[in-house]
Amino acid sequence: MAISSFLFITLASITGIILAFEPITNQLKPYAISDLSDISVSEMVMVLQMEYEEVIAVERNNENFIIASVITKEGESQTFYIHPKTGNKIGEVIEKEAVFKFATSLHRSLFLKSTGRFIVGLVSFLLFLITISGLFLILKRQGGFKKFFSKISKENFYQFSHVAFGRIFLIPLLIITFTGVYLSLEKFNLLPKHKTKQVIDFDGVNSAPKKTITEFEIFNNTKLSEFKKIEFPFSSDVEDYFLLELKNKEITVNQITGEILSEIHYPFSKLILHYSLLLHTGQGSIFWSVVLLLASIVTLYFIYSGFAMTFERIKGKIKNRYNKDESEIILLVGSENGSTRSYGKMLYKALYNEGKRVFITDLNKYTSYEKMKYLIVLTATYGEGDSPANGSNFLELIKEKNDRQFQFSVVAFGSLSYPKFCQFGIDVQSALEQKENAAELLPLYKINNKSFEAFSEWTKELNNRISVNLKLDKRIVSKQQKSFKLKLSSKFKITNDDTFLLTFDDCHKNFTSGDLLGVYANKQTHERLYSIAKIDNSLLLSVRKHELGLCSNYLYNLQQGESIKAFIKRNSSFHFPKKASKVIMIATGTGIAPFLGMISEQRTTSIDLYFGLRTKKSLELYKDILREDLLDSLYLVYSREKNEKRYVQDVIKTQIDAIISDLENDAVIMICGSITMQNEVFSILEEALSKRNQALSFYEKRKQILVDCY
Repeated sequence: MAISSFLFITLASITGIILAFEPITNQLKPYAISDLSDISVSEMVMVLQMEYEEVIAVERNNENFIIASVITKEGESQTFYIHPKTGNKIGEVIEKEAVFKFATSLHRSLFLKSTGRFIVGLVSFLLFLITISGLFLILKRQGGFKKFFSKISKENFYQFSHVAFGRIFLIPLLIITFTGVYLSLEKFNLLPKHKTKQVIDFDGVNSAPKKTITEFEIFNNTKLSEFKKIEFPFSSDVEDYFLLELKNKEITVNQITGEILSEIHYPFSKLILHYSLLLHTGQGSIFWSVVLLLASIVTLYFIYSGFAMTFERIKGKIKNRYNKDESEIILLVGSENGSTRSYGKMLYKALYNEGKRVFITDLNKYTSYEKMKYLIVLTATYGEGDSPANGSNFLELIKEKNDRQFQFSVVAFGSLSYPKFCQFGIDVQSALEQKENAAELLPLYKINNKSFEAFSEWTKELNNRISVNLKLDKRIVSKQQKSFKLKLSSKFKITNDDTFLLTFDDCHKNFTSGDLLGVYANKQTHERLYSIAKIDNSLLLSVRKHELGLCSNYLYNLQQGESIKAFIKRNSSFHFPKKASKVIMIATGTGIAPFLGMISEQRTTSIDLYFGLRTKKSLELYKDILREDLLDSLYLVYSREKNEKRYVQDVIKTQIDAIISDLENDAVIMICGSITMQNEVFSILEEALSKRNQALSFYEKRKQILVDCY
């Protein structure tokens, strides 16, 4: 719908932007009368009749300019703006500027007369439907009316901005499109006719008693704020009368006695027409004109972002090298905006490069596969636990198809900011578990915020199960960032430990502890992200050297004074909270890095630190940086000490009651380290909270659980 009408919507939006300036420029002119509710019609008529030879008509336009058509005492017929209190001319009637004439014609009819008006009306209706459908999509995504203005999960920039602007400009867009449709219907005479012909009994018209204008009750009681137009009698004959148009009715007034001769109330449809014109054009209101201007700009952005998201979805599609019945690995992808599809594409290429016969398709295209040995499902969850658009039929399809014996693995993508984290992936897992001919290859794997590192961990498990060595091309799922040079100031390592510290003093970029440093080992590899600390304006990095780790070995061999190519990725979801009764930090290994900076910067917030290391000797690396004096509590855990072998999650278990109590009193838990540790800590928290009839998602939504794990 949006694609078929985008050209006309683009034209309407551009001309709408131009036309929004017309009422703004008009309102800035000095002709608007501000105190109309204090001036009566009789006052205005009296001063005009005294000032001019003859008054033909007076009207108030939507900008509150009073326009008088008169014959001057010099006998000239003129039309100009007047001040109703004095009757004096205050300016010439503004002629519509050429640019506004052009834009108006293009906006209303595309210079195609009736055909163009029909197209514009149809496009207005389509845009109205698009706006309504957008409303329902936002409601579905956010989880209903009550959560309409709750936090938007930021999957990508275009998706986030599309939803955010959609919420802000929903009402203006509904008004613009509805009024556009209504005005088009009026132009094609499809609305009820306005029968406003006055019926006057001329035989019963009185010629006495004669009254002055100031004695006309209807004129005295009518303020200019209610008045639209008044036509004066052509002659002094009793049969000629004043025709007074108000907002909601039209009145004929005896010019001699001031009696009301007839009165017609406008139908409701005409009132809607009047306000539709005001709301659609912004006439008479600078504020509403600015709203219309912004709404028109946002509509153009919607077209752009909509196409950008569509392109992302299309870009994720790839051509299968093998057909479905000759492939042993079937990849099914459930994606709403294309990001999950890009992970499917990355996995497909990695499997294909390993010589595997693999076939990739959408969840909704699930069918029978003759040689399928492994079924791998990568799926997102939409809104409050719903399926993505291309997976809406999968749960039914999986029941209907009778497949040969196969093994399956489900990777669920989601966001912890939603209560039903990865819910559709859970539903898919459950449906596959119920199939008699299906066996689990790997347990359900949940990934928060499209974490490449988490996906890489799952890939390692897949490598072991199906005997492959998959090499993931991260460039498929993320763009390469613009890098800058960082010169190494110092490096610190200890004997018989693979972990080391790097300090860079010359970083002139803005960054905060908890942000990420992307490092390129060479031009051919994708970046490796490290969580960083800011200590005395220096950038500190904690790295563990892996035997086959390209980037960690590159950094390990870096010498003082040498430079690296890197970039800083803002990670605002893992910054030290500005408001928290206490911060509980949980870290393993190099995950301590951001906490070192946060602890050194804090002086008032209470902090408990749970820190898991391999050995006591590992602590020597941090002893000069870790400010124990700024901590309320420090729990050190060693996983490789013979007599003290424990993991950080073991200590969390022993302190869980105190931790939950702190959570209930607005504490914030920050977790940095391995995904395995995060999952185990989450399990402990979920179990403890369930006993209190609480959910972990409640605290996640309140930003009391902050995670940066890999």
